[in-house]
Amino acid sequence: MDALMLDGNAVAGLLQEVFGTEMTTALETCAGCGVTEPIGATHVYRGAGVVLRCPHCTKVLARIVQGRTRTWITMEGARVLEIRS
Repeated sequence: MDALMLDGNAVAGLLQEVFGTEMTTALETCAGCGVTEPIGATHVYRGAGVVLRCPHCTKVLARIVQGRTRTWITMEGARVLEIRS
């Protein structure tokens, strides 16, 4: 693991705030390599925002940037996001 990298569990609070439910167990399928993993297993990088990368091929799965009154989310690298109810 890179010194700047965390796992998806490190952003559990942010993900719950954005999606309104527990997200670390939600399954995300990578559009690059096709592997399905829980979001808690993704590699997370923090900077001006949060970047979630596939732990297998390192493709960017999602980016989350929060402002004072808005949140921007891109999920260009996620083929499917499965949230269990």
